[in-house]
Amino acid sequence: MFDFMNPAAAVTRRHFFSTTATGIGGAALASLLTRDGHAAGGLAGLPHHPPKAKRVIYLFMNGAPPHIDTFDYKPEMEKHRGEEIPESIHKGQRLSTMTQNSKKLVLPALPGFKQHGNSGAWVCDYLPHTAGIVDDLCFVKSMHSSAVNHAPAITFFLTGSEMPGRPSMGAWMTYGLGTSAAELPGFVVMTSRDKEASCGQIFYDFYWGSGFLPSKYQGVKFRGSGEPVLYLSNPDGLSRELRRGLLDDLAVLNEQHHQEFGDPEILTRIAQYEMAYQMQASVPDLTDFSTEPAHILEMYGPDVHRQGSYAYNCLMARRLIERGVNFVQLMHAGWDHHRNLTTQFAIQCKDTDQPSAALVKDLKQRGLLEDTLVIWGGEFGRTPFLQGNMADVKAWGRDHHPYAFTLWMAGGGIKPGMAYGASDEFGYNAVENPVDVHDFQATVLHLLGIDHERLTFRFQGRQFRLTDVHGHVVEPILI
Repeated sequence: MFDFMNPAAAVTRRHFFSTTATGIGGAALASLLTRDGHAAGGLAGLPHHPPKAKRVIYLFMNGAPPHIDTFDYKPEMEKHRGEEIPESIHKGQRLSTMTQNSKKLVLPALPGFKQHGNSGAWVCDYLPHTAGIVDDLCFVKSMHSSAVNHAPAITFFLTGSEMPGRPSMGAWMTYGLGTSAAELPGFVVMTSRDKEASCGQIFYDFYWGSGFLPSKYQGVKFRGSGEPVLYLSNPDGLSRELRRGLLDDLAVLNEQHHQEFGDPEILTRIAQYEMAYQMQASVPDLTDFSTEPAHILEMYGPDVHRQGSYAYNCLMARRLIERGVNFVQLMHAGWDHHRNLTTQFAIQCKDTDQPSAALVKDLKQRGLLEDTLVIWGGEFGRTPFLQGNMADVKAWGRDHHPYAFTLWMAGGGIKPGMAYGASDEFGYNAVENPVDVHDFQATVLHLLGIDHERLTFRFQGRQFRLTDVHGHVVEPILI
């Protein structure tokens, strides 16, 4: 409020803008956005070392792809089809409530596998497009986690804690390094799911939240239908010029409010209003695929024109990083194969295989893969043994499995054409060079030029970090 008893405190709009270079809107942008291609808004002293990756595209497969049906080929299992998995392998470890009381842990059949590329990587026959890029990929086959249920496991991967409330990986990145985007957020999220809606997993906002960091660092979700971002369009009768004036006036009031109370969320409000104004101009161009050559659209597959599809989101991811967005998180649900492994697994592979491979190839041919880290993987693996009745093939499934699973990474300082770590002969436990979730997070931050032990934020009397008090960089997979 204006203090009418103190004229010096009553700042007119004309006076306010005469004492600033471009107005509070421009000041807000200067604190968050970039000019001349240089990131702005990050912490002093970062990056801690020269980065190999400038941006991240995280292809998160909600529901957990079965590692032994995709990339972790186990010929030994074929010899024991229909038999129980040895107790010496599973050791009575904790399972989900859906199979923990099963009397028999029987091994079902596997899909076909072949070796591909100069690296000789084994890939399931349902993933022919990924098979074509294996020499660009690094498969980490010894991932393991402590979480056995979906939401805690996803939260653990994306925030470093199984409980909601911590900042997500994308939020930590934009907090530490700032953003290179001039007219878009630094952290964008898109979600998709299988057409059959076979997976009941929910996309919780805290998967891309800012936790206790200022809310300006949270991911901005682009919707899968209608307007990509809510509340960007002006109401009927409100011109862009009038919107500009309203934002300038609102910024004056908010700045006065901030001077009175010192709440950093007020500055976030100013900056986010300004970002929304910039996005009114940038988003229509971003979502216009008419400038894409026909061969590029064909490379991403027939679903690329369907807003909200995984293919559409993969092409959007490339277009976003071209415009300076530093962290793009795509989340695709449909991998939760408890009773539909023999039907839905093939559908999931078909929906995601071609777009994922196309994204890597597209980045590579544009010279972007070298400093863009692409990650593909889920929250855990799925059990090598069968969930369900061996005789009822149509109802075959695999349960949650945190003890060994596979993800792949490409670009951004990762060694291509290699596999790191291994699970045992039944794909049950990580037995060679095990990599836990915090190791993975420490490695991603390292590639971005961040020492995971030094990127911290003080909250409730404690210094927090993405990797909590754990994590080691997986040096052997780095260039």
